[in-house]
Amino acid sequence: MNRIRIIIILLFVIFANEIFAQKMTPQQYVERFKLTAIHHRFEYGIPAAITLSQGILESGIGGSYLAVNANNHFGIKCHSDWKGKRIYKDDDAKDDCFRVYKNADDSYTDHALFLTGKSRYEFLFSYKITDYKKWAKGLKKAGYATNPKYPTRLIDIIEKYDLSKYDKVSKSEYEQMLEQSSGNKVIAAVAVGKDETKDTLFVKEIVVSEKVQNKNKKHAILYHNRVKSIIVHQNESVVDIARKFDIHPRRIYKYNDMQKGTELKSGMRIYLQPKRSKGDVKYHIVKRGETLWSISQQHGIKLKSLRKRNYLSEKTKIKTGTKLYLQKKKPL
Repeated sequence: MNRIRIIIILLFVIFANEIFAQKMTPQQYVERFKLTAIHHRFEYGIPAAITLSQGILESGIGGSYLAVNANNHFGIKCHSDWKGKRIYKDDDAKDDCFRVYKNADDSYTDHALFLTGKSRYEFLFSYKITDYKKWAKGLKKAGYATNPKYPTRLIDIIEKYDLSKYDKVSKSEYEQMLEQSSGNKVIAAVAVGKDETKDTLFVKEIVVSEKVQNKNKKHAILYHNRVKSIIVHQNESVVDIARKFDIHPRRIYKYNDMQKGTELKSGMRIYLQPKRSKGDVKYHIVKRGETLWSISQQHGIKLKSLRKRNYLSEKTKIKTGTKLYLQKKKPL
């Protein structure tokens, strides 16, 4: 009886893979991950063109050994701070250790955290978001790859597939793209095999975020720093959001460190749960026009915790270039 059940399950899995599998080209890879790349551009300041070109190159359009067997689309190695699952593969050294992810979307998120959390990449964020050539050369300079042709290969991919256009997308345009994507679901791809004869990838779909619909409006539910959030629609108020998600307006103000009556702007992130006492990255370099509040929203950290970790009072004004600590207290 158990053998019959096992056979039935195996047949179901094979049948399901046949249904959901499809061949992926470079253009389809971009289509799958462009929303994530644009999102990371807004959240972390990493050019979408760089994210997508690295994904294409490092993962072999999602068909590399690491992408297929570890959902690792960026070739990120374990390093001393990695506590997740591991996979071993010959690279710069024999049996190099690489990170294993539950899905491709986790790999994309870790890529953003990797670049923003390592001090050797800090100088990259002084470059313009649209200057993909400087970013490509900077990644090589910082030691992301050892291949001397790495910058050229990234630049070629960006220009061949016109990836720089995703760094010109506004927040309102991004929001519209979210609303139009795959009905009520935002999809990411997970590699399950490769057709070597046609250089294409077989993938299956997984849901990375869901949408809540109320009348004619939809909201993409995004989990940032493991906290549920949404992007504000045009002409939307705290009261509108409170009604839509059945949360008292007072809680929304509190969760987002806002004063009562604060006017929302289209494209603004609003948290539907309390932010955390630690940010999603180790530190943040203040850019022109940023405030402590905007940084706390960007990294999902409570404003009070951000001040406390950096010994800042409510009256303290931060300067461009200041290094703020988000997970530990600032060294004295």
